[in-house]
Amino acid sequence: MLSGLAAAFAICTPASAALLDDSKASLDMRNFYMNRDFRQDGAKQAKAEEWAQGFMLRFESGYTEGPVGVGLDAIGLLGIKLDSSSDRVGTGILKSDREAPKRAQDEYGEVGLTAKLKASNSTLKLGTLQPVLPAVMRNDSRLLPQTFRGAWLNSNEVEGLSLDLGRLDRINLRDSSDNEEMTVFNGGKRNITLGSSKTSDEFLFAGGRYQWTPELATSYYYGGLDGIYKQHLVNLVHQLPLGEGQSFKSDIRYARSTDDGGSNVDNDAFGALFSYRLGGNAFTAGYQHLSGDTGFAYIAGADNALVNLVQINDFGNQDERSWQLRYDFDFVAVGIPGLTFMTRYLSGDNVDRGAGQREGKTWERNTDIAYVVQSGPLQNLGLRLRNATTRSNFGSDLDENRLILSYSLPLW
Repeated sequence: MLSGLAAAFAICTPASAALLDDSKASLDMRNFYMNRDFRQDGAKQAKAEEWAQGFMLRFESGYTEGPVGVGLDAIGLLGIKLDSSSDRVGTGILKSDREAPKRAQDEYGEVGLTAKLKASNSTLKLGTLQPVLPAVMRNDSRLLPQTFRGAWLNSNEVEGLSLDLGRLDRINLRDSSDNEEMTVFNGGKRNITLGSSKTSDEFLFAGGRYQWTPELATSYYYGGLDGIYKQHLVNLVHQLPLGEGQSFKSDIRYARSTDDGGSNVDNDAFGALFSYRLGGNAFTAGYQHLSGDTGFAYIAGADNALVNLVQINDFGNQDERSWQLRYDFDFVAVGIPGLTFMTRYLSGDNVDRGAGQREGKTWERNTDIAYVVQSGPLQNLGLRLRNATTRSNFGSDLDENRLILSYSLPLW
């Protein structure tokens, strides 16, 4: 794919030379093993266990000269099955057959192109997109990243102010090769009821982030899945220096979600994270409170802006209240750069399980240890081990392990 692009650009006029002069390409490789044991009584499946190899080829061009620069980005994604079986599918790292008995396909992939126009400090992108914004966040927690299709304008004309405006019409899930219409996530006890339109081909988003000072930033974003829900999100992040090697960070978020004529979505979500850093140590405490007639709404298959979104759960069910405690350590403080450790515990309760049912409760524990080689022939080689355990009186009881080996190779 890259050789074809290079050949096409080679016949460009001198005014277009910057397309290649400022271009870059890389090949990211990800080897992913995942084991999820189902521990609840009567589970339909004993475990989901799969192993796969992923390749992500990325190309980013520069821009042609002139008042409006033109460029082209490309991404090629390929996932290859290394181990799976019909009784162990469902990890989300491989594409599975839609019909029973479900089996993981030997391979799956996607090629995406993104045209881009740049004027001054504003950029318009058309095609394959991977936004990471409060209103819409692509998911990259498995073998291959999830993508969207649409248009996205980002403007940075005012110093410190970043503005975004966009429209999406399709989603390609992390374990799929198909561009599909979007719907709202309704797992757990979201208690969202949809009308005749179960999916939508239009998601609109708009908003911005302003950096008031090096220590303080605020943002507002709107996101709306046509015919299903509308959402307003505000965020404040403040970093307070406390002396050499010390700081205190506050991250406060609020979201208001309502229906858009085709659902019963009604939710207020408040969340706050407070982190104290001392040298290589970081101590974090968080609280999340949901209220309204449903749980938190967001695009199914994507990530969301809840502060308690973690490895398995997001604690975003109807009326759920949850808290977390987290500890991080960066081993650079003891002379081992590239090695990091994280552990956290979350607990949620007060979930509305329906009339006559006692409150829903969930807890989750995560541990994450990672190492990235800093220099030498294996520089950028990463190894990550992620472990999670969750128990609930309304959802699945899970024990989970993920082993991820990654490597990023710059091509030019």
